[in-house]
This record gives sequence, structure tokens and C-alpha cells, in this order.
Amino acid sequence: MKRFKIISFLLSGLLVLVGCDNNFETLNQDPNNPTAVPSSLLIPGIARGAQNRSYSTFVGGDMGACWAQQFSKVQYNDEERYIPRQSVITTVWDDFYAVVISDANSMYNIASEEENNNMMGVALTLQAYGYSFLTDVFGDIPFTEAIKAGVDGNISPVYDEQEVVYNGILKLLDDAIALLGTSGTIDSTNDIIYGGDATLWKKFASSLKFRVLMRASAKMDVASQLQALVSAGNLFTSNSEDARLVYLGADPSANPLYETIVFGTRGEWKVNSVMIDMLASTNDPRLAVYAQKNADGVYRGKPSGLNDVPSDDYNYTNVSALGTFYLRPELPGFFISYPELKFLMAEAVTKNYITGNANTHYLEGIRASMEYNGVSTADISSYLLNKSLATSSTQAALTDIATQNWIALYSQGVEAWTEWRRTKIPALTPAIDGALTQIPLRYNYPTTEASINKANYEAAVSSQGTDNLTTPLWWMD
Repeated sequence: MKRFKIISFLLSGLLVLVGCDNNFETLNQDPNNPTAVPSSLLIPGIARGAQNRSYSTFVGGDMGACWAQQFSKVQYNDEERYIPRQSVITTVWDDFYAVVISDANSMYNIASEEENNNMMGVALTLQAYGYSFLTDVFGDIPFTEAIKAGVDGNISPVYDEQEVVYNGILKLLDDAIALLGTSGTIDSTNDIIYGGDATLWKKFASSLKFRVLMRASAKMDVASQLQALVSAGNLFTSNSEDARLVYLGADPSANPLYETIVFGTRGEWKVNSVMIDMLASTNDPRLAVYAQKNADGVYRGKPSGLNDVPSDDYNYTNVSALGTFYLRPELPGFFISYPELKFLMAEAVTKNYITGNANTHYLEGIRASMEYNGVSTADISSYLLNKSLATSSTQAALTDIATQNWIALYSQGVEAWTEWRRTKIPALTPAIDGALTQIPLRYNYPTTEASINKANYEAAVSSQGTDNLTTPLWWMD
């Protein structure tokens, strides 16, 4: 009987608890896991997601700096010989869509509910960067239906032609520029790029638009838009303004080059002989920053490729390692840098897209690159004495500009490779023992796309060309 009374009491108590549903939702909320977050809280994840992937040694190193012949490898060099790992290509696709573009879209929606124009502009800028990165490595990609995937159940978005994607990116940036600096705040703690400065975000959006226009300049009339950007006065004016993520001093928040090469003790990434020979031949003071001396006390690079490594000819000790400046945990990851902008502006003046002095932009680009690399003022002045832009022909001037941009983009692997694909300067010889007879022009699509999005994948291949590494992209001249 006593046990029966206890059971009855417990059942009665349970009924009381079930019946008391007033304010149950409030009582059941976990104060440590809020259901809504401020839009600015998404900035760190997006910024780190983009830079962690683009600076990864397996992306920015193998399929960026190695293909641009800034880096070379003394072991495990299939990628340098144009045999990329499909799993790595898939992570680029997945991360930029899921971590950068999708989260930036969520940021925009939250900022819109907050009625925060500045944060809406930040979101559009980051979204534009994500799309520009993806389309510049793959070509035609899902754009108009990309954000709808997973929202309305559409897991098979159409691929848009690259020209459509580019126009869409330009629209995102126009909207961002119009929003930034109008109303709302950007939390300085969460903004790990600009510390809450909307003016600098506007310069980021404007400078990124300048790059996007220059990349499309062989296929679009861009002069009026470029001149409008110059006239508006919202482009970068110094190294202190460029768009970068400064990493922290220790694993796991350090620059990916440090994480793999130093912390992970993977020293196979070395300096390419093309870079070392070019810098040495012009007494460029950046050589001592870009490279370490080998075991014999000299700067020595390795040419791209070679199936048999390490060997007596090229190994871990007789090829120069990356300079210690570029193996720092705090090494920034760039979205777009001031030196790159200056070289693009020099090119734009040379091609009569904008007014101005091409030589001034060119020399300022070199100076800014050297200042970033810690070269002394005296050495910079000495180097620049005989470095004025070539005047013998337009092509000679463009060669000077593109060469210096390639040098300045050292360690910015994918961007260096992309600018080389656009200009084909400097002249590079395909990798020795390469699986292809030419340097890759794009990434092939993830293998999963041919199965889960088969019809749209096949339509894209039919429109753009065979899904291989040597199919040219729309903006290539």
C-alpha cells in the first residue's frame, strides 16, 4: 500500500508538470545558447573561413603559388605537376559556399532586420568576395540560385555563365558601397578586419570592385566604372587600409602557412627558382625576406615539377625555404592589398581606362610592397632609382607592371596564379614532368557535382567547355 501511494504521488506530480504549460517556452530557453545573434558576430567565421582555405598550403600553396611558380616542392609534389587532389578541390567549393557566401547572406538578412545599413554593406562585400574567388577558380558557377539551395529545398542550382556572375558581383559591390557609411554600427570587437570602421569597409568594397573590373576588362567596357571609382576617392591609399585578416600568434589561430610548415613540421614547400632568379638578377632587397639561404649559405630555388624528389639535385637542405617573415603565425591573409591595387591602377592608366600617371602608381606599388616586407627606406630608394616604368611601348610598360604585381603577390597563392592567368606575365615554362603540357587555367568541378547536380553540371560543361584544368575562363583574353 505504501508503494502504491508513492507511485500515485509521482504520477500526480507528473500530471501537474505536464499541465503547467504557461510560459513553458521561456522557462525552457538556454541562456547560454541564444536563438538570435547580432549580425556582426558572423564576421570572424566568414573572414577566417575564406583565408584559412585560400592560404591553406594545399590550396594557396599547391594550387596557387606552385602553379604561379612562386613556390616549389621537394616532396609530395603531385599538385605542382598538375595532379590535384579532388578532395581539396571539393573543400574549396564547399567552404566558400557554406562558410563564406551562405553565412554572409545570413549576415545580410540579420542586419536587414536590425536596420543596420553598415552591416548589410559588410555582408554584401564579403559575399561578393566569396563569389569572385569561386568564379575565378572554377568559371561558371551557381549564382542566381546558389543561396536558394538548402533554403527552399533546391539542392540542384543552375550554373550561371561567368559573365552573369561577374555582373552579379558588381551589383553586390555597388549596393555595398551605397550602404556603407550611411547608418548603423559595426561592432569593433567582432570586426576582425577593420575594427568597426565603415569607411575602410567602403574602401574594401571599392578596391575589390576595381579588381573585378580589371579582371573583366578584356570582355567588358570598364573605363567609365573604373574612372568613377577613382573620382569617388574611396580606394585604398596606403598599406594600413588594405583588406587583411591578421592571424594570432599560436596554433590553432595562426596563418595556415605557419600551421602546416612550422607547427606541422612540413617543410617540403620551398621557393621556386623563377622567383629567386628574378629577384637576384635585379638586386631586389625582397629576396632576403622571401627566402632563406640553403645549407650552403646561398639562395637557391627549385624549378617546378620533377617526378623524382627529393634527390641529390633538389632536397630539403639544398633548396631555399620560405623566408621567416612568411612563416610567422601572425602573417596576414589578404582579401585585396594596397600594392595590388596600385599595380592595377598603373595598368588601367596605361590602357587609357582612367586618367592619372601610370609611373606614379607603379612606383608606389613597388614601394608599398617593400614597406610591407620591412625593407629599409634607404634600400627602397636605391632600388627605385632605376625602376621607372618602361616607355618604349605599351606592352613593355604592361610587362613591367604585371611582373612587379606577380612579385608583390608572393604567398598570396591563388591571387598570384589568377593574375598570372590573366596577364601571362612573367613568361613561365610548364612544370618538368608535368601531367599536362600547360599550366592549369582553372580547377575542375568537384566530382560530386556530376552526380548530385548532374543536369546543371552537364549544361555548364556544354557551355563553358570540357571540365578539365586547361579550359579557359570567360575573362581570359
